Amino acid sequence: MAGAYDDRDGFIWMDGKLQDWRSAQVHVLTHAMHYASSVFEGERAYNGKIFKSREHSERLHFSAGELDFQIPYTVDEIEAAKQEVLTANGLTDAYVRAVAWRGAGEDMGVASARNPVHLAIASWEWGAYYGDAKMKGAKLDISKWKRPSPETIPVHAKAAGLYMICTTSKHAAEAKGCSDALFMDYRGYVAEATGANIFFVKDGEVHTPDPDCFLNGLTRQTVIGMLKDRQIKVHERHIMPEELEGFEQCWLTGTAAEVTPVGQIGDWNFEVGAITREIAEGYEKLVRS
Repeated sequence: MAGAYDDRDGFIWMDGKLQDWRSAQVHVLTHAMHYASSVFEGERAYNGKIFKSREHSERLHFSAGELDFQIPYTVDEIEAAKQEVLTANGLTDAYVRAVAWRGAGEDMGVASARNPVHLAIASWEWGAYYGDAKMKGAKLDISKWKRPSPETIPVHAKAAGLYMICTTSKHAAEAKGCSDALFMDYRGYVAEATGANIFFVKDGEVHTPDPDCFLNGLTRQTVIGMLKDRQIKVHERHIMPEELEGFEQCWLTGTAAEVTPVGQIGDWNFEVGAITREIAEGYEKLVRS
């Protein structure tokens, strides 16, 4: 499948039924388009099975609640719909996108309690998120934006509005020849990349930022479990930018990113070392088991 995302063959599940891909549309006065009242999940299917599928569906409901709306489909119904989409599109290894949003209705101001809530699920083939960086190590810029305080926005929801600074930061990074950008948080601590969590290695131990103001990714949680199973000590803590110089290895985790080594952040360089390779290979085996 290739081409613009609004002009492809296939099917998208929308509001309870499969629709032709090109017919899955919304009105220009959809509330989410104006006020970011939208939440989503990014998932990957391997050999026909979506990894951590139910956890993703449960988080979608949680995120909607954080934005003060309720998805009109249960977790079980969402699970069935995702499988229906994969089958209809003839996909076994695929990316799956579930998105819920406040649509067009009686309200067209900030308040939107009377507007209907919609749910759509699409799937398509999507290779390595960072291209060949998955093998040789990604190069990261440092964003001018910071991850906000939990007092300013629902930081633990996977909400569309939280990605505005991700888009601008990734554009700036790509203009410099980088794959992605690294955020600091509102206090100046190392946070995450635009769509992935980050890990570092020093002296055989792993350090990763405490997700107290950004999404604690499902892939992040999976990788921490893998490290602990291997008796590798993991430090979840606040990390200062000046510590980057002392780290030996680095990688990113995310549903799209999977486990991607990092070779450079700004002026700091990292090796694609043994722990990074072991975790990347172990994750690939796990998701296909």
